[in-house]
Amino acid sequence: MQTVRFTQMKDGTREEYQFLREKEEHYLEKTADRVVRELALQAEDTLSGYRVTRLEHALQSATRASRDNADIDWVVAALLHDIGDGLAPQNHDRFAAEILRPFTREEVTWVVEHHGAFQMYYYAHHYGWDRHERDQYAHNPYYKSCLDFCERWDQSSFDPDYDNLPLEFFVPLVAEVFSRKAYDPEYLQSGIVIGLPATV
Repeated sequence: MQTVRFTQMKDGTREEYQFLREKEEHYLEKTADRVVRELALQAEDTLSGYRVTRLEHALQSATRASRDNADIDWVVAALLHDIGDGLAPQNHDRFAAEILRPFTREEVTWVVEHHGAFQMYYYAHHYGWDRHERDQYAHNPYYKSCLDFCERWDQSSFDPDYDNLPLEFFVPLVAEVFSRKAYDPEYLQSGIVIGLPATV
């Protein structure tokens, strides 16, 4: 069988769905490759008015995380935290979090999902907006992790002269994270606060 015969899902047979399941398993195995390919496209997309491309910002963020000896979840999250900018500019943080959610711990996913509100602290007042948007999350156990993520790895990564690591350095890390069994409690670690590594 090369393709299924049905044109409406309700008409599919068990044999056809078993065939599709095998195809899907191969497709899922290539998730990391597609994520890296999407990230690489950001090299062509300069942050309008900024001095770096979207890819450079991602690489700087991830490099800072790596040089801080952050664990693999943090490094991959720093790399991918803005991957939604192109397709979902109004909710890029939530978009990126959904990509990471099946594979990284809850703390990391929460930080990525909310970093947009926390980043407002650095610029919102220049537009007459509330720079303290993040305060609504002050009682969340992951609040400090998000503060630190934004201060150390996100807001500081717009420097055209920063010596960041190349994308190729991070490819094996992305592959490792996305090869995990999706939604495995061992990796999700719901409710556990690890935080960012201490600064030297």
